[in-house]
Amino acid sequence: MPTRVHPARPGDPARIGPYRIIGRLGSGGMGTVHAALDPEGRRVAVKVIHAAQSDDDEFRARFRREVEVSRRVSGPCLVPLLAADTDGAAPWLATEYVPGPTLAQHITADGPLGGARLYALAAGTAAALAAVHAAGVAHRDVKPANVVLAPSGPRVLDFGIAHAVDGTSVTRTGVMTGTAGWISPEAYRTGTTSPAGDVFAWGALIAYAATGRLPFGTGAPDAVAYRVMSGDPDTAGMPDDLLGLVTSALAKAPEDRPSAATLAEKCTALLAAQTTQALPPESDPNTAADDLVTAQWDMPALDDPAWQAPAGRRKGRTIAVVVGAAALAGALAGGLLFQASGPGARSSANGPTSVPSSTVDAKNSAQAAVRSQGPAVAAEDDPGQAEASLTSWKASRSARTPAENDVFGAMGTGAWLDPIAYPAFDRDITFHLRRGEVYIATSGQELPPAAVQEVASTACLGLRDILKSYPDFPYHEYVVVDTARTQGPSIVWEDDFRTNTTCSTSVQNRTAPTAGQDPDWQPSEAGLEQARIPSTDRDEIRVAGGTVDTILSEWQGNSRLVTDPNWLDNRNMSVGFAPEESVMYVWAEKPAWDTATRDRWAALAAGTACRAVIREAQARKEWRYAQYAVTIVDNAGSSTFLRWGSAGSCAA
Repeated sequence: MPTRVHPARPGDPARIGPYRIIGRLGSGGMGTVHAALDPEGRRVAVKVIHAAQSDDDEFRARFRREVEVSRRVSGPCLVPLLAADTDGAAPWLATEYVPGPTLAQHITADGPLGGARLYALAAGTAAALAAVHAAGVAHRDVKPANVVLAPSGPRVLDFGIAHAVDGTSVTRTGVMTGTAGWISPEAYRTGTTSPAGDVFAWGALIAYAATGRLPFGTGAPDAVAYRVMSGDPDTAGMPDDLLGLVTSALAKAPEDRPSAATLAEKCTALLAAQTTQALPPESDPNTAADDLVTAQWDMPALDDPAWQAPAGRRKGRTIAVVVGAAALAGALAGGLLFQASGPGARSSANGPTSVPSSTVDAKNSAQAAVRSQGPAVAAEDDPGQAEASLTSWKASRSARTPAENDVFGAMGTGAWLDPIAYPAFDRDITFHLRRGEVYIATSGQELPPAAVQEVASTACLGLRDILKSYPDFPYHEYVVVDTARTQGPSIVWEDDFRTNTTCSTSVQNRTAPTAGQDPDWQPSEAGLEQARIPSTDRDEIRVAGGTVDTILSEWQGNSRLVTDPNWLDNRNMSVGFAPEESVMYVWAEKPAWDTATRDRWAALAAGTACRAVIREAQARKEWRYAQYAVTIVDNAGSSTFLRWGSAGSCAA
């Protein structure tokens, strides 16, 4: 299931059944999948059949049968059907939204699975197929693209549902059900599909997950089919205990394969052995698999801020990106997708452990009261949240491993800052293993921006020293939390100490293009007003959003100080288009900025805008904008144009 929400298109419904549509998750030849919210605000995927299929009585009948069958299917690692309308003008069905990459996407990006995660995948997917088969249904398209690695465990998609949507749920004469390489030998020979065929595909799926290689290779479909029917699968490198189960599942004859329920039971036992947990006698393998997978799964997922879109349809040429205070507010509501227990409860399964340091733990215990102060946040942490949040900070834990215990000393003893200027300064260091984050919580007194940068630099240098002694140190981000701020604890800095090799903390030291004001034309107030008019053009929205993203990221650097007078976000910076002038306008509502600050921002904004315009002009003939203008807007709405130019005056 796609993770990212794309903007709704003209003509998309605002509501389907009880669900409010906020965007699109994807579209295919048979239907469109919409991102939606139910009346309680829960995330839902709503699949709507295209009109051409809706008018096909045979297709509608098959779709109705598939929906009715799918209502009976429930179990671990499945995506339940929430609601459906098979008789309406546009048939639809709704399922829970499942975030995360597919198995295929994950292996392409990060390689094969290993350890408890591999065994959890095997147990969870086998238990899912066992539940499907128990309901009298054959999945018929088990493959990596139909398994999503969600934060709470693997999820098998499209059992008897998406098959109806894309026409593969009912085999017609001359139509093969399934995907080459994931089709059983008997299906190739006779077209037979059955639960045994799903078991064969499961064996291929786990082999692929463990090795990163397609078990029957690649190439022309007929060559793959020959290897499936006559060749041996490539399973080299698989764990021995799992290899036996996969080999039996890949037997050429369906009667020689174990059932999915048997595989679920045996894989669950292997998972329990991996995690040193004992299964109770005569336990239900499906329930045991679900519990163990949930307890041991450690797959993060990036959240999408589009789910927090306002109730009204997003419109406008004026584009802005939610960052700063708004992003922090979103982070405080994290944890909606993460269903497993927090990192502190299972960190030992993901890295080495040692006896905790009594000195450090005593200090962290003393600081725990400080961590409990501030605005109320969700009880869970959200590993899918792109930025650190107070929620994830509160879920962090004290040092446990030798490397973690050494971090405190690596950052220096005593006060980091001038003990005369900051006599009460102290720090509390905690760790969030799942997110790979080290938290440095300062206390005693509120830190001004210069002091925050000094803390950030010292923390970065200390953590880079740790890497020299512990190259396998499982962290990459460091986050500074100021607990002494009057409004409550606030995250004031976040950076990657692995990529920031110089531990630079300069906020606005970016290179900028040469100052320019094109003498051949002038931007106008009328053009700026036109740029403020809402736009529905997808290319304009995309380019404007990307331009804002780049400018804000470069201008802010790694600072999280929303109280900084130079802070920019969606409330005071925008990008829009004036079609009559063919000009892209960039403006900031910062009348209090001095000349030097205005010039620095204008240089960055002009360079970014110029490159955006020229890239689009080179990519498509229909792109009408060849000029850009950058301006500061005062409280009365009047503008001061700082830079403007034409495509071709900058490097693409």
